[in-house]
Amino acid sequence: MTESFREGLSRRAAALGVELTEAQLEKFFLYYERMTEKNKVMNLTSITEESDVVLKHFTDSLSLAAVSLPSAGDVSRETLLRNTLPGKRLIDVGTGAGFPGLALKIAFPELEVVLNDSLQKRLRFLNELIEELNLKGISCVHGRAEELAHERKWRGAFDFSVSRAVARLSVLSEYDLPFVKNGGYFLAMKAGGIEEELEEAKAAIRLLGGKLIKRESFILPESDIERSILLIGKLRESPSRYPRRAGIPSKEPLGMAGKRE
Repeated sequence: MTESFREGLSRRAAALGVELTEAQLEKFFLYYERMTEKNKVMNLTSITEESDVVLKHFTDSLSLAAVSLPSAGDVSRETLLRNTLPGKRLIDVGTGAGFPGLALKIAFPELEVVLNDSLQKRLRFLNELIEELNLKGISCVHGRAEELAHERKWRGAFDFSVSRAVARLSVLSEYDLPFVKNGGYFLAMKAGGIEEELEEAKAAIRLLGGKLIKRESFILPESDIERSILLIGKLRESPSRYPRRAGIPSKEPLGMAGKRE
């Protein structure tokens, strides 16, 4: 592991309240090495420089840990997400190269994680990496979210569902919210300016049994990169008809459909 990697990731993670051990930093570095190696023969990411991976992939993924949630039983108080993750169950919908789900698993070993993607070759890479990192309590599931969310095994089975830059929020809500149990949360990771996107998604979120709790906007540590994380609470079960058939949510976003219904 290079000193620049160790110092860069350790310092930025600490700024988010995440203290990484030497063993965890070694796992992150192996993740970086294997991802950039595989990227030469398979398109996993356009971000390959060490410093960029540390900031735009690893630090960005760990920024979820700094989100604050309403405390159970007392909505007037809040607790940081990083304090609630151990023992919880999280699904990363559209994980791609494993962000943020695999990064969160390395940082929070007691978090149970499911990585979902529609491309089998990405999941083969992730399964090999998970085995090499000797991680337990993490698995990969192949399939489209529109289909998996109708399976009893997955529907309403998670404390948290997360997606990072997969689609517009109205579409993401239909993918993610059906996976979340009542009382759980969907966290959408977005770039800075999302006002229009958020406005058009309100009907979809409501229709799917969710409620926007808050939007946390921030700058990634030691950068000028703006990020927003939308915390959406699951208040009631999503209607059984959602998500719609594969491909329909992206072609006909629910925000507009909700206005017609």
